[in-house]
Amino acid sequence: MTEFFQSLGMNYEFAWFTATIAGILLIALPVMLAVAMVIYVDRKVWAAINLRRGPNVVGPFGLLQSFADALKVMLQETIIPSAANKGIFILAPIVTFTVALAAWAVVPFDAGVVLADINVGLLYILAISSLSVYGVVMAGWASNSKYPFFSAMRAAAQMISYEVSIGFILVCVVLFAGTFNLSGIVNAQAEFGLGVINAFVVHPLMFPIWVMFFISCLAETQRVPFDLTEAESELVAGYQTEYSSMAFAMFWLGEYANILLMCILNALLFWGGWLPPIDWEPLYYVPGIVWLLLKTFMFFFFFSWVMATVPRYRYDQLMRLGWKVFLPLSLFFIVVISGYLMATGHFGSAA
Repeated sequence: MTEFFQSLGMNYEFAWFTATIAGILLIALPVMLAVAMVIYVDRKVWAAINLRRGPNVVGPFGLLQSFADALKVMLQETIIPSAANKGIFILAPIVTFTVALAAWAVVPFDAGVVLADINVGLLYILAISSLSVYGVVMAGWASNSKYPFFSAMRAAAQMISYEVSIGFILVCVVLFAGTFNLSGIVNAQAEFGLGVINAFVVHPLMFPIWVMFFISCLAETQRVPFDLTEAESELVAGYQTEYSSMAFAMFWLGEYANILLMCILNALLFWGGWLPPIDWEPLYYVPGIVWLLLKTFMFFFFFSWVMATVPRYRYDQLMRLGWKVFLPLSLFFIVVISGYLMATGHFGSAA
């Protein structure tokens, strides 16, 4: 893209700057549009499972409901509690929203279609996703209210607990792929299963790893059954209790952007990314981004399905699952997978 802008007569520095801004907009704007639409899909899935209609009035089939909701919050008054720390109170939703978008910089949508194809893309994703807790903690503390504060403490403990497990799970993926680069991880899955299936998940050692990763993604994004930070039966609306208008909407945008990120990571790390499910020549005529979006939508449907059907965990159950089940299991699988790969000469062939 930089070369294109240079061909228009720009010098290299200005062409690079313009190309970077254009790349950011090409990712950020579709992600924001996707967030609006997946909120609609989320509500439709919940309604179908609960035998309800869901949004069906605003626009054809209710497709414009999310945009009507956005207009409503834009027209509402932003209320800041008198006892709140005003600076941090306003900054918290901005941090949540910004961090959620920043993680998309290294996500490849097809071969070569990525804003920053860095060698440590997976580490970048892990680091950025860890920062999302700061927005929640800032909101809970700055609100100067007991319910948001309890929610912030829960969020901090919950994210730390499951970040540890996710880190070890990603080590297993890196061992198989031999790289931290997300594009390299996808390419390593080509013809991985029986020489015809493009996915890590078909391996007997990787399937349970994916199951743990998927459940950890639910906890990382505070989705049911792990939405203890927003448990209305105990904490009203949690860290969002004192927020209204666009500040409240930015929390929602950040939350759904994180959910979409976790869905696309499931596809990239375990299910072949933009590669077709089977290494069959006619399937490669379908653009890679179409395969990736289909897989992402499949995982988002799983997220919605779980939310509509699974009851909320107690907080002690949440902590026990993270520390006493997933952490020992992930460590166990690192040892087993490392031994398996050494025994099969995987590291020698990679070198």
